[in-house]
Parts: sequence; C-alpha cells; structure tokens
Amino acid sequence: MWLFENSKTGRHTAPGDVPHRAPARGRISWRRFAMVAVPAGVVTGILVALTAQGAIASSISVSGQEYLVTATKLTGQGFEQFGGQVNQGNGAEPVIVSAIRNAQLANLCQSVKVGPLILRLTAGSGTPVSANNLIVDASGQTGSEAVFSNIAIGQDAGTLTEDPGTAGTPGGFGQQATTITIYNLRQETWLTTAGTFTLPGLSIGFGGSC
Repeated sequence: MWLFENSKTGRHTAPGDVPHRAPARGRISWRRFAMVAVPAGVVTGILVALTAQGAIASSISVSGQEYLVTATKLTGQGFEQFGGQVNQGNGAEPVIVSAIRNAQLANLCQSVKVGPLILRLTAGSGTPVSANNLIVDASGQTGSEAVFSNIAIGQDAGTLTEDPGTAGTPGGFGQQATTITIYNLRQETWLTTAGTFTLPGLSIGFGGSC
C-alpha cells in the first residue's frame, strides 16, 4: 500500500534547458499519472514478456488478493520505480515496484474485501501518515497530477541510487527522482513493506471501500 517484501529481483516532458551531454532532468508535471503516461496495458505486456523470458525472478509470496489504497496527497524524497513480480497461489503477477526513502501521505485509506465484508483502514486526516524505506508492489497507480524533481527516465534499473539498497534487475527499465508529489493517488496493491510506518489518527473497522 502503496501502501505498500520487496520484489528485490524486479526494481519502476519535455526536457528542460540542460546541456546536451546531460540526461533530461527537471521538474515535470503529468496529469492523469499512470506509469509516467505509458498505458498500463503496454507496461503490463512488457513485464509479462520479461517474466516469461525469466528476466524477472520470482521471490515473493502474497495472499492472492489485492487491496485498494488511496490518499489525497503523497509526497516523497528519494523515489525509484521499476518492474518486478510477486507470487500468489495462481502463479506470478507482474507488478510496478515503487520505492520511496521517506514518504508522507495525507488522508490515507486502505480497504480489502474479507469474505462478504470490506475491512477499511484510515489515518492521516490531520497529521500525515509517514513511512521510511517504503516499497510498494502494485498492479496499477493513478493520480490527478504528479510532479517529479530531477527525474531520470529509462535509467538501468540496476543502477538506481535514490533509495540506497534498493534496485531492480541490471539492464531493466527504471526511473528515479529526488522528489515526487502525487495528488489523489489511487493504487491497486499486492504488497507493502516499510522500515517504519506511522499512522496518526488510525481507525480500523468494517465499512465501504475507499
């Protein structure tokens, strides 16, 4: 969730005025954020192909049920994103692995179906939820707008450095940014891990979906 064990073996504009020799970096804003404007179907197809070829190893076992995570605003420092996969009872599932060194989420909501009921968790309506070394394995992410600072798109996933100790498969597609802000985040999530996860105003109960 988002939010969000790490797929260790998997790792996920116009350029500004920069010298020609430098990679395109800068502050970039996309509306309707969905894997940096790449259609989710295309990304999933690429990940499935890589999985079939054995390029992405399988090492994580999940419950076999996704859960929904939403937040009105996510801000983070030290962002990386790359492709990976998780294992569940029916086989491997391709995922978008998003790692954030330090993250803050306003109005966090998480919901999952438990039998005929929906279990709902909320927190951060006043003081935002905070997490460090946050890693989320999700099948999809959307937002009304996303803003990245000093972003590098297409970097070798094995060379990502914004979240020390976390990286993808060498030679794979990856991206990283020094900061990230996403408004109205919505994420279908398989697995979330964090070093610490602080939830002010925590409330858990049965109710409707987020």
